[in-house]
Amino acid sequence: MDSVEIVIIKNGRRQTAKLLCDSEMLTINFVMEDGYSKTYAGADFYDCLGNIRKEHNDIAFLCKGAKINVHPSSMSSQMSLGVKAYELTLGKYASRRDLINIFDYEENNLTSDPEVQRDFFMRWVESDISDE
Repeated sequence: MDSVEIVIIKNGRRQTAKLLCDSEMLTINFVMEDGYSKTYAGADFYDCLGNIRKEHNDIAFLCKGAKINVHPSSMSSQMSLGVKAYELTLGKYASRRDLINIFDYEENNLTSDPEVQRDFFMRWVESDISDE
């Protein structure tokens, strides 16, 4: 089981939370400083993180996996269990340099709603893609 620490903001206070990632069960045990602990399952770790954020929409998760324009491809989901995803730009193909770790720190363009990310992904798919 891998342990990852991320920064969250709860009730206006920055704190650290632990994510205990079980690659056998495809679960994340979300552990906060106050002792709260709950395990979330999903198709991959990106999905697990989305389930955590959805249930705790009062908490800001300061990580790339909560960024509106981040979404894994089928291959990145399978190869990295959803730890690697693409930071997408409308109108541009995703390239290897757009591949990020969902647990890396981020504080811009965040959402607690995975549907917002899915909506962005669909807009990206439908956008006029260029090679730039």
